[in-house]
Amino acid sequence: MTPAFLTAETVTDVFLLAAAVFLLLAVAMFYRAIRGPTTQDRVLAVNVLGTNTVVVLALVGAGLGEPSLLDIALVYALLNFLMAVAISKFTVDRGGVL
Repeated sequence: MTPAFLTAETVTDVFLLAAAVFLLLAVAMFYRAIRGPTTQDRVLAVNVLGTNTVVVLALVGAGLGEPSLLDIALVYALLNFLMAVAISKFTVDRGGVL
């Protein structure tokens, strides 16, 4: 038996509120991506922005009941991973690990 305060509308509101909080955190990370003192700071900030985008897409998809947004989030997560590997490969000095 579920509690009376836990309705479908409440769960939807919580998911959408969490997505809004993640969007506010993305603004702070966007600042770090632009103003980062080092290249590593910028790369890490862009990677966090990509991960944040995946989380927001998943929360909005779950909150609105749109499974297609969850599929888009999964594809975006894979692209974010490939982007992080590619940027890491091109920023490592010659003779580095990659």
